[in-house]
Amino acid sequence: MNIVLMEYYRELKGYTYEKLSELSGIPIETVQKIFKGEAFSLDCEALQALEKVLKTEHYGNEVRKTGAYGVKKKDYTLEDYYALPEDQRVELIDGKFYEMKAPTTGHQAVSMEISMQIFHYISRKKGQCRVLFAPVDVQLDCDDQTMVQPDVLIICDKDKIIRRCIMGAPDFIIEILSESTQKKDIYLKLHKYEAAGVREYWMVDTDRRKVIVYFFEKDAYPAIYGMKDKIPVEIFGGELEIDFALVEDTLTDIGQ
Repeated sequence: MNIVLMEYYRELKGYTYEKLSELSGIPIETVQKIFKGEAFSLDCEALQALEKVLKTEHYGNEVRKTGAYGVKKKDYTLEDYYALPEDQRVELIDGKFYEMKAPTTGHQAVSMEISMQIFHYISRKKGQCRVLFAPVDVQLDCDDQTMVQPDVLIICDKDKIIRRCIMGAPDFIIEILSESTQKKDIYLKLHKYEAAGVREYWMVDTDRRKVIVYFFEKDAYPAIYGMKDKIPVEIFGGELEIDFALVEDTLTDIGQ
């Protein structure tokens, strides 16, 4: 994890340098030097300790009670997923249900703006890929214990598109972070998507006006952009750039 990403996680968690020192066991002076870029000879153990603190997270919103689902199980399956009421929004990840709240107007506006930019590019190029946006089911691992609903996705293998869902990993996924889902999107889904074979994963943080980009085929660490940047879509060789100034304008227009 690079320093820029560590700083983002620190801000996300609301940790002071003192809190990081307390949780990691690293002296406060060392913590401050690392984050200020003044530690020219870094102790690998110190960095690993800080990373462990910053990356450890409870994902939240996991359904543990039986009321809405009728029966308590150690692991839920797709049979349980399809038995839910139609108005019950959840994701199934590794046999656990995670509740999903209705998206905000800002969330939907961002999703639509990004999707339209991708759609126009693919149409102009007469490409074979397809852009889809939530709600659409993705049976990520092709098993019976995971079904997710990414906010925006690009799928280039038409054989994965079946009537009821996407069967297998999309090529590209965007999650728009919200207070109720950000921990799941940043920690749990990041690892699930990479392991499943998603090629590129973006997390759009509208509150902090940041975009975190993982291109799993090339970079071990993500790139972090601002909401005024044009961000290349690497699965298209960077030829498509999402203009986040337009996304920012969309948020401004609706007072967010």
